[in-house]
Amino acid sequence: MVLPYGVYRADHVGSFLRPKAVLDAREAVANNTSTTEELRKVEDKCITDVATKEISNGLRSITDGEYRRAYFHLDFLQHLSGIEIKGQTGMIRPHGFSPPVLVVTGKLGHPKAIQVDDFKFLERAIKENGGAATTKVCIPSPTMVHFRGGRASIDIEAYPDLDEFFEDLARVYQEELDSLYQAGCRFVQLDDTNLAYLCDPDMRKMVEERNEDLNVLPRKYAELINAAISKRPKDMKIGIHLCRGNYRSKWFASGGYEPVAEVLFKELNVDAYFLEYDDARSGDFKPLRHLPDHKVVVLGLMSSKKNTLDNKEEIRERLKQAAEVCPKGLDQLCLSHQCGFSSTMEGNELTEEEQWAKVRLEVEIAKEVWGPDLSK
Repeated sequence: MVLPYGVYRADHVGSFLRPKAVLDAREAVANNTSTTEELRKVEDKCITDVATKEISNGLRSITDGEYRRAYFHLDFLQHLSGIEIKGQTGMIRPHGFSPPVLVVTGKLGHPKAIQVDDFKFLERAIKENGGAATTKVCIPSPTMVHFRGGRASIDIEAYPDLDEFFEDLARVYQEELDSLYQAGCRFVQLDDTNLAYLCDPDMRKMVEERNEDLNVLPRKYAELINAAISKRPKDMKIGIHLCRGNYRSKWFASGGYEPVAEVLFKELNVDAYFLEYDDARSGDFKPLRHLPDHKVVVLGLMSSKKNTLDNKEEIRERLKQAAEVCPKGLDQLCLSHQCGFSSTMEGNELTEEEQWAKVRLEVEIAKEVWGPDLSK
């Protein structure tokens, strides 16, 4: 089986621990002792460095580490017109963190390309390292604008009809993807917490309490994502990462994929799935039986939350177990950590060297399982 462009047998979700220089520069801007221009210069230098490290540690799907973001989603979505961020700080929960809330205050718009300049910079950084890699752009899933607040977070005067809201939301994503394609981008990953949250019993109860239909909402989200990516050219590939929360090594939700599996695999028109499977919170591999023959799953069997190395033999055994469920076995699988190392700028509880040791082990396992060419 040929892997989709931009997907590799040893892959990753996208974020890496922020260097101290980036954190210090961001704090200086917050304290009005520096400028955003100076921050970007620091980010540029550190992104060039992290691209080099990704390649030297064996990865071939290269991101900017999300160094330009404090949160994986807010820093992108705040550039859409009609969206505001409410709350200056997030809320700590027993197992994780709840970030500030997005609210829709007016008609949604896409006044300018959001990721194009960042993409172009990363492309140049990769070329400086020989160019033998793929540039991956990670953006939040459009469902992030709706799930946490639901109807109550969307201005009733701007959108008395939610169908119009979802149409406009899909449109602004179409425009962003078009701008990325025109700039040369050919692989985009959507980061989505909400389909995974709909697997969590407590989250499902919360959704029911605000009068959402649990049988309808996953399909509504699939329709939204499909509409958002519907105008992409055939040579632009789309992956989606399902996340259960990742803040300072803490999680936010649990539950196997069965409640959304058929919608996820049979109705969502993406090319690859990046799925959390690092512990029992993700359930068993049975939902993979719904995987179509032409799609792949990047299994997040390894943990970015722990500072210790995963057990190689356990990972290989779990790959074998998952392959027994997939229609085409190991051919449809790749390997990664369950999430990024730093979904927010604070990062998980490990050092940079521990992070890269984990990456090297992942690459080592992938080569032992699939062979030296990680693109096949």
